[in-house]
Amino acid sequence: MSTDTLTAPILTAKDFATDQEVRWCPGCGDYSILAQVQKVMPSIGVPKENIVIISGIGCSSRFPYYMNTFGMHSIHGRATAVASGLKATRPELSVWIVTGDGDGLSIGGNHTIHLLRRNFDVNILLFNNQIYGLTKGQYSPTSEENKITKSTPVGSIDHPFNPMALAMGADATFIARSMDRDPKHLQAMLTRSHQHKGASFLEIYQNCNIFNDGAFEIFTEKGSKLNEVIFLEHGQPLVFGAVKNKGIKLDGLRPVIVDLEEAASTDDLWIHDENDFYKAQILVRMFDDPRVEGHFPRPFGVFYATERACYEDVMRLQIEETIATKGKGNLDALLRGKEVWEIA
Repeated sequence: MSTDTLTAPILTAKDFATDQEVRWCPGCGDYSILAQVQKVMPSIGVPKENIVIISGIGCSSRFPYYMNTFGMHSIHGRATAVASGLKATRPELSVWIVTGDGDGLSIGGNHTIHLLRRNFDVNILLFNNQIYGLTKGQYSPTSEENKITKSTPVGSIDHPFNPMALAMGADATFIARSMDRDPKHLQAMLTRSHQHKGASFLEIYQNCNIFNDGAFEIFTEKGSKLNEVIFLEHGQPLVFGAVKNKGIKLDGLRPVIVDLEEAASTDDLWIHDENDFYKAQILVRMFDDPRVEGHFPRPFGVFYATERACYEDVMRLQIEETIATKGKGNLDALLRGKEVWEIA
């Protein structure tokens, strides 16, 4: 058979499912996230053998067992470090990091921020359920203040992390949010994460129906979702509400909710720009900033996207330039360094 008659097989979501029993609690939001990832993978244009799923420790970190790709269930908080090493040595691979709010923001917080600032071309999926699920219900870095759990029986006094603000502070080049109970939106955000050249940070609200059930119910239920969620679309005004009758405009640098039926038109509204670093800073804090008056909806979508050189590309160029200018090099001289003393 001639090579021109050979074509790559058309993959489906089933091709990315394994024969392993999926062992999450019945009703867990992880099932939906797994299903959406499996649906998206055939469409990203990457051979299955070039896709790698790396996880740390936690309920979310079972992910590699259920994805029919290469993968690694690594150690607590260090999935980002393992993925960085893999991407540095095998830059052609599509590397996905699956982590949780405890794994990625507590013991692994330091690794997460440094991966983002280095800008490896990898995709971080941070499942945020605002609780430690695997260890049976302790408060996590994203749990709200006064949260009563097994480890905080009279309420947590910790101030929680805002994952979006943390990613912005680490100079992430792609920041987005989605939720387990909106499959189409989650699929779109997964696709955008893959398409971004650089480190993508996708926070996914995930319901833990055993230890923190309903934490995000106000954003997922039909009766409240339209008034409590605002979907960010590049180049479009910030409009929300059951009948799209509310909008957000900027009064200087302060967001203000306006009634489109009474006092304003869409011409006056804040137009979302994914590339605007300064407005992204407002967006990530809009709903939890005590200085902002009023009850604001929670944003979902791409908050910020920009371009910056990827670590693995710069590293490769540095190696190539060093070889070109200095030949193969002298290992003894490199180890000896430049600080040499002669003792008379």
